[in-house]
Amino acid sequence: MVGGTKKLLPVVLLGCGGVGQQLLSHILNNRSLHAAQGVRISVQAICDSNSIAVSKQNELNDVTLNQIQVVKSSKLPISSLPSSDLYSVSTFQSTSKTRDISKHIESLNFQNGLILVDCTASDETTTILTRCAERGYSIVLANKKPLTSSMDAYHILSRRWRYLRCESTVGAGLPVISALMRFLTSGDPVCQVVGALSGTLGYVMNGLQEGQCLSLVVQQAKLLGYTEPDPRDDLSGMDVARKALILARLMGWSINMEDIAVESLFPTEMEQNKMTTDQFLKEGLLSLDAEMNERVNSAKKAGKVLRYVATIADGSCKVGLVAVSHDSPLGQLKGSDNLIEIYSRCYKESPFVMRGAGAGNDTTACGVLADILDLQDLYESSS
Repeated sequence: MVGGTKKLLPVVLLGCGGVGQQLLSHILNNRSLHAAQGVRISVQAICDSNSIAVSKQNELNDVTLNQIQVVKSSKLPISSLPSSDLYSVSTFQSTSKTRDISKHIESLNFQNGLILVDCTASDETTTILTRCAERGYSIVLANKKPLTSSMDAYHILSRRWRYLRCESTVGAGLPVISALMRFLTSGDPVCQVVGALSGTLGYVMNGLQEGQCLSLVVQQAKLLGYTEPDPRDDLSGMDVARKALILARLMGWSINMEDIAVESLFPTEMEQNKMTTDQFLKEGLLSLDAEMNERVNSAKKAGKVLRYVATIADGSCKVGLVAVSHDSPLGQLKGSDNLIEIYSRCYKESPFVMRGAGAGNDTTACGVLADILDLQDLYESSS
């Protein structure tokens, strides 16, 4: 850029699990690329579930970011960082966590505001994010829960659309939301959205199609990092339901989670409050194999395959198993790919179809990074 000026993007990262750690790697590995583009992502603070590291100087430098990566990859809290003159580390009390995090964030004073990046899977961040949105800060989400909580919270987060980026809440790195918004803002009314929106369940459905049992393919998906920490968050259909709810709300529907018909792939007696994650993985899954094999074989006899699909149309929103033709776009899905079909006035007979990788920490973190950079025009250049 002329005169060596650059856009400084001040970031606070909420959540430093798989996606958050991968995001830090991408930021560090792309320093030279971003410098050539006249942009610098300046990480001001990083928060995990019980502690926060905040810069005492201009930013958390790259040495510190590497230290945090090492600590978090070792399954240790940020509070285990050594003391330093470069940053301060504080721990939270469970009863005041939200207030304490908000206080630390608000202590960081930037004229153009901060960019809060939520890479958690928590509903606790919603209050923090809405409070910061009301202060004029920008929000980048990989976490779906803030956009699927109350309609009041959704309106606060989305009413200043230019300051919100949430691409990775639906398609990981796949630009599903950007595509949908192009339809909506151009005045081309969307009448139906159909999609396989879970890389995890896409991987599972393909494994079942190839003859593997449910218990084995879910274990494989977990090892590959495709599932949520508790695979029941995927198998319950709630992860897909949250994505469908986000899309429906973007389409202007004032609906809540209870308005969505959701088919779970396990019975209520295996829910989180009745069975631990380890019990489910070691015992519960095995008991589901026979019934799922029967459903797979039934679809096969009809010349079809099973896919876990979200359908938003005719005033209703539902997610669940659907038997589709082998040669349909959904039937041809492989691996953990996502696919979405958008039907509108202009795409009534032949829908707009988007397909690509829809799972994995790397893919999701790339989507988050792209969202952060997409906000750069809201920030002033500095020398």
